[in-house]
Amino acid sequence: MAQTAQRPPENGHGGTIASVATALPPYTMTREAVKEYMRKVFPLDERRLQALFSVVDNGRIEKRHSIFPLDYFVEPRPLARITSEYREHAVRLGRQAACAALTAAGLQPTDIDLFITVSCTGVMIPSVDAHLINDLGFRANVRRLPITELGCAAGAAALGHSWQFLRGFPEGRVLVLAIELPTLTFQRNDLTQANLISCSLFGDGAAAAVIDGRGQSGPRILSAETFLFPDSLDAMGFDLRETGFHIILAREVPELIRSRIKELVGGFLDHNHLHQDDIAAWVLHPGGQKLLSFVEQELGLTPEQTQHSWAVLRDYGNLSSASVLFVLERWLAERRVGPGSFGLLAGFGPGFSAEMVLLQWN
Repeated sequence: MAQTAQRPPENGHGGTIASVATALPPYTMTREAVKEYMRKVFPLDERRLQALFSVVDNGRIEKRHSIFPLDYFVEPRPLARITSEYREHAVRLGRQAACAALTAAGLQPTDIDLFITVSCTGVMIPSVDAHLINDLGFRANVRRLPITELGCAAGAAALGHSWQFLRGFPEGRVLVLAIELPTLTFQRNDLTQANLISCSLFGDGAAAAVIDGRGQSGPRILSAETFLFPDSLDAMGFDLRETGFHIILAREVPELIRSRIKELVGGFLDHNHLHQDDIAAWVLHPGGQKLLSFVEQELGLTPEQTQHSWAVLRDYGNLSSASVLFVLERWLAERRVGPGSFGLLAGFGPGFSAEMVLLQWN
Protein backbone atom coordinates (compact mmCIF):
# COMPACT_ATOMS: atom_id res chain seq x y z
CA MET A 1 0.00 0.00 0.00
CA ALA A 2 1.23 3.48 -0.83
CA GLN A 3 2.08 5.74 2.07
CA THR A 4 1.27 9.44 1.97
CA ALA A 5 4.08 11.91 2.55
CA GLN A 6 1.82 13.92 4.84
CA ARG A 7 1.26 12.42 8.27
CA PRO A 8 -1.97 12.88 10.23
CA PRO A 9 -1.91 15.74 12.70
CA GLU A 10 -0.79 14.85 16.21
CA ASN A 11 -3.94 14.83 18.35
CA GLY A 12 -2.16 14.27 21.63
CA HIS A 13 -1.18 10.90 23.04
CA GLY A 14 -3.81 8.36 22.15
CA GLY A 15 -2.39 5.15 23.48
CA THR A 16 -1.28 1.91 21.84
CA ILE A 17 -3.39 -1.23 21.63
CA ALA A 18 -1.03 -3.50 23.53
CA SER A 19 -3.15 -6.66 23.37
CA VAL A 20 -6.47 -8.10 22.27
CA ALA A 21 -7.91 -11.35 23.62
CA THR A 22 -11.17 -13.20 23.05
CA ALA A 23 -13.28 -15.73 24.91
CA LEU A 24 -16.00 -18.07 23.69
CA PRO A 25 -18.67 -20.15 25.45
CA PRO A 26 -18.54 -23.93 25.12
CA TYR A 27 -21.44 -24.74 22.79
CA THR A 28 -21.31 -24.54 18.99
CA MET A 29 -24.22 -23.90 16.63
CA THR A 30 -23.53 -25.20 13.13
CA ARG A 31 -25.50 -24.02 10.13
CA GLU A 32 -27.38 -27.30 9.78
CA ALA A 33 -28.18 -27.46 13.49
CA VAL A 34 -29.65 -23.96 13.32
CA LYS A 35 -31.90 -24.94 10.43
CA GLU A 36 -33.10 -27.97 12.40
CA TYR A 37 -33.77 -25.71 15.40
CA MET A 38 -35.77 -23.29 13.28
CA ARG A 39 -37.94 -26.09 11.89
CA LYS A 40 -38.61 -27.33 15.43
CA VAL A 41 -39.31 -23.96 17.04
CA PHE A 42 -41.01 -21.71 14.49
CA PRO A 43 -44.49 -22.65 13.17
CA LEU A 44 -43.79 -21.55 9.60
CA ASP A 45 -45.28 -22.95 6.41
CA GLU A 46 -42.86 -24.80 4.18
CA ARG A 47 -42.51 -21.95 1.69
CA ARG A 48 -41.46 -19.44 4.34
CA LEU A 49 -39.27 -22.01 6.08
CA GLN A 50 -37.37 -22.73 2.86
CA ALA A 51 -36.94 -18.99 2.29
CA LEU A 52 -35.46 -18.71 5.78
CA PHE A 53 -33.15 -21.66 5.12
CA SER A 54 -31.95 -19.87 1.99
CA VAL A 55 -31.01 -16.85 4.12
CA VAL A 56 -29.10 -19.13 6.48
CA ASP A 57 -27.27 -20.89 3.64
CA ASN A 58 -26.32 -17.63 1.94
CA GLY A 59 -25.21 -15.87 5.12
CA ARG A 60 -21.61 -17.19 4.90
CA ILE A 61 -21.76 -18.26 8.55
CA GLU A 62 -20.60 -21.80 9.19
CA LYS A 63 -20.87 -21.84 12.97
CA ARG A 64 -21.51 -19.68 16.02
CA HIS A 65 -21.02 -20.12 19.75
CA SER A 66 -23.56 -20.16 22.55
CA ILE A 67 -23.66 -20.24 26.35
CA PHE A 68 -26.31 -23.00 26.15
CA PRO A 69 -26.99 -25.89 23.76
CA LEU A 70 -29.59 -25.10 21.10
CA ASP A 71 -32.26 -27.31 22.64
CA TYR A 72 -32.24 -25.12 25.74
CA PHE A 73 -33.66 -22.21 23.73
CA VAL A 74 -36.74 -24.09 22.54
CA GLU A 75 -38.95 -23.16 25.50
CA PRO A 76 -39.57 -19.49 26.42
CA ARG A 77 -38.21 -18.26 29.76
CA PRO A 78 -39.28 -15.28 31.91
CA LEU A 79 -37.25 -12.09 31.80
CA ALA A 80 -36.07 -12.55 35.41
CA ARG A 81 -34.46 -15.87 34.52
CA ILE A 82 -32.90 -14.51 31.33
CA THR A 83 -31.44 -11.61 33.30
CA SER A 84 -29.97 -13.99 35.86
CA GLU A 85 -28.42 -16.08 33.08
CA TYR A 86 -26.98 -12.96 31.48
CA ARG A 87 -25.38 -11.84 34.74
CA GLU A 88 -23.80 -15.23 35.46
CA HIS A 89 -22.38 -15.82 31.99
CA ALA A 90 -21.36 -12.21 31.28
CA VAL A 91 -19.19 -12.18 34.39
CA ARG A 92 -17.72 -15.59 33.60
CA LEU A 93 -16.93 -14.87 29.94
CA GLY A 94 -15.78 -11.33 30.70
CA ARG A 95 -13.36 -12.61 33.32
CA GLN A 96 -11.76 -14.96 30.78
CA ALA A 97 -11.29 -12.28 28.13
CA ALA A 98 -10.07 -9.61 30.58
CA CYS A 99 -7.51 -11.88 32.23
CA ALA A 100 -6.19 -13.05 28.86
CA ALA A 101 -5.78 -9.48 27.58
CA LEU A 102 -4.01 -8.33 30.75
CA THR A 103 -1.65 -11.32 30.67
CA ALA A 104 -0.84 -10.74 27.00
CA ALA A 105 0.00 -7.09 27.77
CA GLY A 106 2.13 -8.07 30.77
CA LEU A 107 -0.08 -6.11 33.16
CA GLN A 108 -1.97 -6.68 36.39
CA PRO A 109 -5.52 -5.46 37.14
CA THR A 110 -4.00 -2.84 39.47
CA ASP A 111 -2.23 -1.27 36.46
CA ILE A 112 -5.54 -0.25 34.84
CA ASP A 113 -6.72 3.36 35.21
CA LEU A 114 -9.97 3.21 33.19
CA PHE A 115 -12.17 0.14 32.76
CA ILE A 116 -14.70 0.38 29.89
CA THR A 117 -17.30 -2.38 29.54
CA VAL A 118 -19.73 -2.60 26.63
CA SER A 119 -22.73 -4.83 25.99
CA CYS A 120 -26.21 -4.49 24.52
CA THR A 121 -27.68 -7.96 25.07
CA GLY A 122 -28.49 -7.72 28.76
CA VAL A 123 -28.73 -5.33 31.67
CA MET A 124 -27.23 -5.70 35.13
CA ILE A 125 -26.86 -3.20 37.95
CA PRO A 126 -24.22 -3.12 39.41
CA SER A 127 -22.62 -3.38 35.98
CA VAL A 128 -20.26 -6.18 34.99
CA ASP A 129 -17.15 -4.05 35.61
CA ALA A 130 -18.05 -3.72 39.31
CA HIS A 131 -18.21 -7.52 39.62
CA LEU A 132 -14.85 -7.97 37.91
CA ILE A 133 -13.17 -5.17 39.87
CA ASN A 134 -14.00 -7.08 43.04
CA ASP A 135 -13.22 -10.51 41.62
CA LEU A 136 -9.89 -9.70 39.96
CA GLY A 137 -8.44 -7.13 42.35
CA PHE A 138 -8.53 -3.86 40.43
CA ARG A 139 -7.74 -0.70 42.37
CA ALA A 140 -10.74 0.70 44.21
CA ASN A 141 -10.21 4.08 42.50
CA VAL A 142 -10.13 2.73 38.92
CA ARG A 143 -12.34 4.84 36.67
CA ARG A 144 -15.36 3.01 35.24
CA LEU A 145 -17.36 3.51 32.06
CA PRO A 146 -20.10 0.93 31.40
CA ILE A 147 -21.76 1.41 27.97
CA THR A 148 -24.98 -0.50 27.33
CA GLU A 149 -26.84 1.13 24.45
CA LEU A 150 -24.53 1.53 21.44
CA GLY A 151 -25.09 -1.98 20.09
CA CYS A 152 -22.68 -3.31 17.47
CA ALA A 153 -20.85 0.03 17.31
CA ALA A 154 -19.82 -0.02 20.97
CA GLY A 155 -16.53 -1.91 20.55
CA ALA A 156 -15.22 0.76 18.19
CA ALA A 157 -16.72 3.53 20.34
CA ALA A 158 -14.92 2.18 23.42
CA LEU A 159 -11.58 2.46 21.62
CA GLY A 160 -12.49 6.04 20.76
CA HIS A 161 -13.23 6.81 24.41
CA SER A 162 -9.90 5.23 25.35
CA TRP A 163 -8.14 7.58 22.95
CA GLN A 164 -9.89 10.59 24.47
CA PHE A 165 -9.05 9.52 28.03
CA LEU A 166 -5.38 8.94 27.23
CA ARG A 167 -5.04 12.33 25.59
CA GLY A 168 -5.77 13.78 29.02
CA PHE A 169 -3.85 11.12 30.98
CA PRO A 170 -1.00 10.10 28.64
CA GLU A 171 0.56 7.73 31.19
CA GLY A 172 -2.71 5.89 31.74
CA ARG A 173 -3.84 2.41 30.81
CA VAL A 174 -7.31 1.37 29.69
CA LEU A 175 -9.01 -2.01 29.61
CA VAL A 176 -11.90 -2.35 27.13
CA LEU A 177 -14.19 -5.34 27.56
CA ALA A 178 -17.02 -6.20 25.15
CA ILE A 179 -19.40 -8.99 26.21
CA GLU A 180 -22.35 -10.06 24.08
CA LEU A 181 -24.82 -12.91 24.68
CA PRO A 182 -27.34 -12.39 21.87
CA THR A 183 -28.62 -15.96 22.06
CA LEU A 184 -30.46 -14.83 25.21
CA THR A 185 -32.45 -12.43 23.02
CA PHE A 186 -33.75 -15.11 20.64
CA GLN A 187 -37.57 -15.10 20.82
CA ARG A 188 -39.38 -18.40 20.27
CA ASN A 189 -42.82 -16.84 19.69
CA ASP A 190 -41.76 -13.92 17.51
CA LEU A 191 -42.19 -14.68 13.81
CA THR A 192 -41.08 -11.28 12.55
CA GLN A 193 -38.44 -11.29 9.87
CA ALA A 194 -36.11 -9.36 12.19
CA ASN A 195 -36.21 -12.07 14.87
CA LEU A 196 -35.83 -14.89 12.36
CA ILE A 197 -32.80 -13.20 10.79
CA SER A 198 -31.37 -12.55 14.26
CA CYS A 199 -31.54 -16.26 15.06
CA SER A 200 -29.47 -16.97 11.95
CA LEU A 201 -26.91 -14.23 12.46
CA PHE A 202 -25.77 -13.57 16.04
CA GLY A 203 -23.47 -15.54 18.31
CA ASP A 204 -22.10 -15.24 21.86
CA GLY A 205 -18.59 -14.14 22.78
CA ALA A 206 -16.39 -11.63 24.57
CA ALA A 207 -13.29 -9.66 23.64
CA ALA A 208 -10.94 -7.44 25.63
CA ALA A 209 -8.26 -4.95 24.65
CA VAL A 210 -5.57 -3.17 26.66
CA ILE A 211 -4.75 0.35 25.48
CA ASP A 212 -1.50 1.60 26.99
CA GLY A 213 -0.44 5.23 27.05
CA ARG A 214 3.16 4.29 27.81
CA GLY A 215 4.14 3.26 24.31
CA GLN A 216 4.04 -0.51 23.94
CA SER A 217 4.33 -1.96 20.44
CA GLY A 218 1.14 -2.32 18.44
CA PRO A 219 -1.30 -0.06 16.64
CA ARG A 220 -1.50 3.43 18.11
CA ILE A 221 -4.87 5.21 18.12
CA LEU A 222 -4.52 8.47 16.22
CA SER A 223 -8.10 9.66 15.93
CA ALA A 224 -11.74 8.64 16.33
CA GLU A 225 -15.02 9.92 14.95
CA THR A 226 -18.75 9.27 15.29
CA PHE A 227 -21.48 9.78 12.70
CA LEU A 228 -25.20 9.59 13.49
CA PHE A 229 -27.32 8.94 10.42
CA PRO A 230 -30.23 11.43 10.24
CA ASP A 231 -33.78 10.09 10.67
CA SER A 232 -32.68 6.49 11.29
CA LEU A 233 -33.91 5.74 14.82
CA ASP A 234 -36.05 2.83 13.64
CA ALA A 235 -33.29 1.08 11.70
CA MET A 236 -31.85 -1.04 14.52
CA GLY A 237 -32.23 -1.67 18.23
CA PHE A 238 -34.13 -3.65 20.86
CA ASP A 239 -37.64 -3.41 22.23
CA LEU A 240 -37.68 -4.59 25.86
CA ARG A 241 -40.87 -6.49 26.72
CA GLU A 242 -42.02 -8.95 29.38
CA THR A 243 -40.41 -11.79 27.43
CA GLY A 244 -37.07 -10.05 27.04
CA PHE A 245 -35.28 -8.24 24.21
CA HIS A 246 -37.07 -8.17 20.85
CA ILE A 247 -34.74 -7.11 18.07
CA ILE A 248 -35.45 -4.24 15.68
CA LEU A 249 -33.58 -4.78 12.41
CA ALA A 250 -34.81 -2.95 9.32
CA ARG A 251 -34.17 -4.50 5.93
CA GLU A 252 -32.78 -1.17 4.79
CA VAL A 253 -29.74 -1.26 7.13
CA PRO A 254 -27.24 -2.59 4.54
CA GLU A 255 -28.49 -0.07 1.98
CA LEU A 256 -28.26 2.69 4.58
CA ILE A 257 -24.58 1.93 5.07
CA ARG A 258 -24.03 1.46 1.34
CA SER A 259 -25.37 4.92 0.59
CA ARG A 260 -22.98 6.72 2.97
CA ILE A 261 -19.91 4.58 3.64
CA LYS A 262 -17.67 6.01 0.91
CA GLU A 263 -18.51 9.57 1.98
CA LEU A 264 -17.96 8.78 5.68
CA VAL A 265 -14.65 7.00 5.21
CA GLY A 266 -13.41 9.63 2.77
CA GLY A 267 -14.35 12.47 5.11
CA PHE A 268 -12.75 10.82 8.14
CA LEU A 269 -9.50 10.16 6.29
CA ASP A 270 -9.50 13.66 4.85
CA HIS A 271 -9.79 15.10 8.37
CA ASN A 272 -6.58 13.22 9.14
CA HIS A 273 -4.81 14.19 5.88
CA LEU A 274 -4.94 10.66 4.50
CA HIS A 275 -6.41 8.91 1.48
CA GLN A 276 -7.95 5.47 1.11
CA ASP A 277 -4.80 4.14 -0.56
CA ASP A 278 -2.91 4.90 2.65
CA ILE A 279 -4.89 2.29 4.62
CA ALA A 280 -3.12 -1.04 4.94
CA ALA A 281 -5.45 -2.67 7.48
CA TRP A 282 -9.25 -2.61 7.15
CA VAL A 283 -10.68 -3.68 10.51
CA LEU A 284 -14.38 -3.80 9.64
CA HIS A 285 -17.31 -4.98 11.74
CA PRO A 286 -18.81 -8.04 9.99
CA GLY A 287 -22.47 -7.23 10.59
CA GLY A 288 -23.66 -9.68 7.95
CA GLN A 289 -22.75 -10.85 4.49
CA LYS A 290 -24.82 -8.23 2.66
CA LEU A 291 -23.52 -5.36 4.80
CA LEU A 292 -19.91 -6.46 4.43
CA SER A 293 -20.32 -7.03 0.69
CA PHE A 294 -21.75 -3.54 0.22
CA VAL A 295 -18.89 -1.93 2.18
CA GLU A 296 -16.42 -3.93 0.12
CA GLN A 297 -18.06 -2.85 -3.15
CA GLU A 298 -18.46 0.83 -2.29
CA LEU A 299 -14.88 1.21 -1.07
CA GLY A 300 -13.43 -0.97 -3.83
CA LEU A 301 -11.77 -3.33 -1.37
CA THR A 302 -10.33 -6.70 -2.39
CA PRO A 303 -11.13 -10.03 -0.68
CA GLU A 304 -7.60 -10.00 0.74
CA GLN A 305 -8.21 -6.64 2.42
CA THR A 306 -11.42 -7.85 4.10
CA GLN A 307 -10.45 -11.48 4.71
CA HIS A 308 -10.34 -11.21 8.52
CA SER A 309 -13.83 -9.71 8.70
CA TRP A 310 -15.18 -12.51 6.53
CA ALA A 311 -13.34 -15.11 8.62
CA VAL A 312 -14.84 -13.80 11.86
CA LEU A 313 -18.32 -13.81 10.30
CA ARG A 314 -17.78 -17.38 9.07
CA ASP A 315 -16.49 -18.75 12.39
CA TYR A 316 -18.54 -16.78 14.94
CA GLY A 317 -21.37 -14.93 13.21
CA ASN A 318 -22.13 -11.39 14.31
CA LEU A 319 -20.86 -10.91 17.87
CA SER A 320 -22.30 -7.39 18.09
CA SER A 321 -19.90 -5.01 19.88
CA ALA A 322 -17.21 -7.69 20.29
CA SER A 323 -16.99 -8.46 16.55
CA VAL A 324 -14.62 -5.69 15.56
CA LEU A 325 -12.22 -6.68 18.37
CA PHE A 326 -12.28 -10.28 17.10
CA VAL A 327 -11.30 -8.90 13.67
CA LEU A 328 -8.56 -6.74 15.21
CA GLU A 329 -7.18 -9.77 17.04
CA ARG A 330 -6.70 -11.52 13.68
CA TRP A 331 -4.96 -8.52 12.17
CA LEU A 332 -2.57 -8.42 15.14
CA ALA A 333 -1.91 -12.17 15.02
CA GLU A 334 -1.07 -12.07 11.31
CA ARG A 335 1.76 -9.55 11.89
CA ARG A 336 1.81 -8.44 8.26
CA VAL A 337 1.15 -4.74 8.89
CA GLY A 338 4.47 -2.93 8.80
CA PRO A 339 5.62 -0.11 11.11
CA GLY A 340 4.16 3.23 10.06
CA SER A 341 1.22 1.63 8.24
CA PHE A 342 -2.27 2.91 8.87
CA GLY A 343 -5.44 1.02 9.70
CA LEU A 344 -9.10 1.99 9.80
CA LEU A 345 -11.37 0.28 12.32
CA ALA A 346 -15.13 0.75 11.88
CA GLY A 347 -18.34 -0.45 13.51
CA PHE A 348 -22.01 0.27 12.92
CA GLY A 349 -24.91 0.21 15.37
CA PRO A 350 -28.23 1.58 16.60
CA GLY A 351 -28.97 5.23 16.30
CA PHE A 352 -28.20 4.51 13.41
CA SER A 353 -24.51 5.28 13.77
CA ALA A 354 -20.99 4.65 12.53
CA GLU A 355 -17.86 4.67 14.71
CA MET A 356 -14.45 4.98 13.08
CA VAL A 357 -10.99 4.76 14.60
CA LEU A 358 -7.70 5.56 12.87
CA LEU A 359 -4.73 3.36 13.79
CA GLN A 360 -1.02 3.45 13.01
CA TRP A 361 1.26 0.49 13.64
CA ASN A 362 4.49 1.30 15.48
